[in-house]
Amino acid sequence: MDVIKAIELEQQKENVENFRIGDTVKIYFKIIEGQTERVQIFEGLLLAMKNSGVRKTMTVRKMSYGVGVERVFPMHSPRIEKIEVVRKGRVRRAKLYYIRDRVGKAAKVRELIRKKSTTAKK
Repeated sequence: MDVIKAIELEQQKENVENFRIGDTVKIYFKIIEGQTERVQIFEGLLLAMKNSGVRKTMTVRKMSYGVGVERVFPMHSPRIEKIEVVRKGRVRRAKLYYIRDRVGKAAKVRELIRKKSTTAKK
């Protein structure tokens, strides 16, 4: 096995929750300020995912006081504590860059509603 691949497998997180483009996610990110360390939550729409393996990144966008803020997070970063899906989105694109130009209700993504199966009730 290649040495680089072995190191990447070592650093890769195993328990990454299933989420897709268009989902609204909460990312719990560790911030180090001097001697103190705290967890900051970044909640927004998942616009894009790039690359694969340990280099995988995700672009998340939120509105903060009327200004759009985008942040790119490495998926397997040790600073990411957890990723939580707030709601599923229903989209037909792999990259949602068109959302940047939309304002107000036009910038929303429809929610994906799944029917409960009969086997889950039993």
